[in-house]
Amino acid sequence: MTLRVPAPCRRAFLRRTGALATAAAVTAPLTACGPESTIAVDGQASGPDRTLTAVIGYGNDGSWDPTQTASAFAMAANNHVYEGLLDTDPVSRAPYAALATAPPADPTATTWRFTLREGATFHDGEPVTADDVLFVFDRVLDPGTDALARGFFAPWLERVRRTGPREVELVLKYPFPDGLSRLTLAKVMPRHVYARPGGWEEAVRGRAIGSGPYRQTAHHPKSHTVFEAYPGYNGPRRPAFRRMNWLTVVDAAPRVARISGASAGAQVADNIPYANIGQLESDGLTVAGGAGMNNLFLMFNTAHPPFDDVRVRQALHYAIDTEQMIEVALKGHGTPASSFLDRANPAYRRARTVYDHDPDRARALLRAAGVRGLMVDLMAVNVSWIVDCLPTIKASWDAIGVRTTLSPQETTAVFTKLDQNQDYQVVAAASNPNQFGLDADLIMRYNYGPDNLWMRYTRWARNPVARRLFRDMDRAAREPDPDRRRAVIQDYVDVVAEQAVLYPVLHNELMTAWDARLLTGMRAQPYPGINLLQAKWA
Repeated sequence: MTLRVPAPCRRAFLRRTGALATAAAVTAPLTACGPESTIAVDGQASGPDRTLTAVIGYGNDGSWDPTQTASAFAMAANNHVYEGLLDTDPVSRAPYAALATAPPADPTATTWRFTLREGATFHDGEPVTADDVLFVFDRVLDPGTDALARGFFAPWLERVRRTGPREVELVLKYPFPDGLSRLTLAKVMPRHVYARPGGWEEAVRGRAIGSGPYRQTAHHPKSHTVFEAYPGYNGPRRPAFRRMNWLTVVDAAPRVARISGASAGAQVADNIPYANIGQLESDGLTVAGGAGMNNLFLMFNTAHPPFDDVRVRQALHYAIDTEQMIEVALKGHGTPASSFLDRANPAYRRARTVYDHDPDRARALLRAAGVRGLMVDLMAVNVSWIVDCLPTIKASWDAIGVRTTLSPQETTAVFTKLDQNQDYQVVAAASNPNQFGLDADLIMRYNYGPDNLWMRYTRWARNPVARRLFRDMDRAAREPDPDRRRAVIQDYVDVVAEQAVLYPVLHNELMTAWDARLLTGMRAQPYPGINLLQAKWA
């Protein structure tokens, strides 16, 4: 398959990518040129130059800014376009040298020194320098930005300084070995592109110029994003595909159709519905799962009574027949949440408050809170497996006298309303902090950092319980003894479970399907998206 655009747009595209002009002329975002832009078959059905087509079950129209995105599509794509000083294996999450030549010799030191890979260049041909590293870390650490990544770095990273044209030094506030794996979240971006007026806004909309093995050549929100191998890449994970076309297909049926049957047009797809596993395997595809943090969660607006009352939040959790939901909607591919952390996490301990199905207790809690005739509008994202779970939530809440309306809608629409501070009652959505990493401190700060978006959405950050929680999180991060640190984390996870402000209902297994007759090196990852940096044509 190949991208076909009219000649004027091709010229504009070449100008923007630097093929017809210097990097200094790159000012406009790379987007679709108009309605004539299409993806058409070019006859490359086989051979090393054929296009790798992937089907992603999440939208590509969320933020692409690596410092603030939580979009499954964008994060997966950015891992192919950008590099950190260190990056991590997609499954084990062990760090490896990416833009840096090596990790620091002593992870427990409070100063980490890095040298950039010689000859590393951005996709417009400009060299990667220490100034580009500082540019990104300055944004990440700036309290005046809304960078999501700030919560992953600011608690332990004091500053980053330039010590040479290709050398930087990270100064830590205290020893924090877990920070090494987080460096993949600080993707190095070209200062000469994104420091210009409007540069970060272009990054949000989908303009992606990095130093990674693939460069973005087209971005069509709500449709697809196209990548090509970057010939100037000299890093550790070389591109194996000349061209990749990633389709965004949120609805389950057309996503499965893209990869199955005699007319299948894709070689790999994520977010496979459980009901289709047998069908795809009978078609000769490999279907594998990754169990981890992925969860369906409920988030309450604590500024909207009666959801400011912890008893009401607990009641709605106790009411849900989670086992039935797992059996019917997930075909057994899930486990009820018994902590905020999934059971595979090294810091897991069964929480003191576990929301087993108990409708009598749910009714009693509502009575104790003085709540009668409660009507709930449940706003939910339209991710296919979440939609499959919603009827069980409604039936469970209706059964305890809570009149429930389901309002599933596009993920972007849900979070646009939240970003605009619109009123809501309860949100049901999917989350997987494992896409950022595995350590418990990171996972908890992603959802419960005092200044992050989630706490802004819940309007809970100023609650006295929340303030104590934030102090305990900081205390755990500074604790040098691993056992004591784990104990403090487990204690504050118990507080999160009891408060149920933003809390998982279940953890599920994410399924990925691929044609092993065509692809090798594929692995299912336990968080949304795909990683093709070690895959190749069979």
